[in-house]
Amino acid sequence: MAKPIKNTMWDERYDTDEYVYGIHPNKFLVSIADRIPVGKTLCLGEGEGRNAVYLASLGHDVLAVDSSAVGLKKARRLAQQQGVEIKTTVANLADLEIQPNSWDAIISIFCHLPESMRKELHQKVSAGLRSGGMYVLEAFTPEQLKYKTGGPLSADLLYNLSDLTEELSTLEYDHSLELERDVLEGMFHTGRAAVVQVIAFKP
Repeated sequence: MAKPIKNTMWDERYDTDEYVYGIHPNKFLVSIADRIPVGKTLCLGEGEGRNAVYLASLGHDVLAVDSSAVGLKKARRLAQQQGVEIKTTVANLADLEIQPNSWDAIISIFCHLPESMRKELHQKVSAGLRSGGMYVLEAFTPEQLKYKTGGPLSADLLYNLSDLTEELSTLEYDHSLELERDVLEGMFHTGRAAVVQVIAFKP
């Protein structure tokens, strides 16, 4: 894995007793959780740990990666409170090493990266899944700028389905959709939102 780093912006956001994105898992993730292969699961940009802890409660062997040590400290605390175990690694996703053919599932929930970094990461994701492994993604689309209910304010950090389909072309899609839905996850995701969802398998 990559070397630990310091991330002042996210450390400052997470530096509160409150879980700023809540303690409950993402609704899209919950809705398809019974389809995710149970095994080694990598959660990207996991922040305060709500999704990693949820997956651990279902029997997944979870590694949560984020650039914020403060966020991951809260993730470990949440895991302890809910009686599960997760592993954590503080890392910049631009430098993250993902070993080929090593993960049963990789999860990316509102993990927004610049286009060049995202493309490189998705190459690693595609290679890192085992045969039959699943990639799950939900992210905001450029349409989200109209809603102002959360997410990045820069279009370069927002995702659209056509780009994702190209970047993940070696995977087989089970679900790929742009839609509007209510996202109510803590103080920073607070209403109607424009999102893209992907479920894809490695052949």
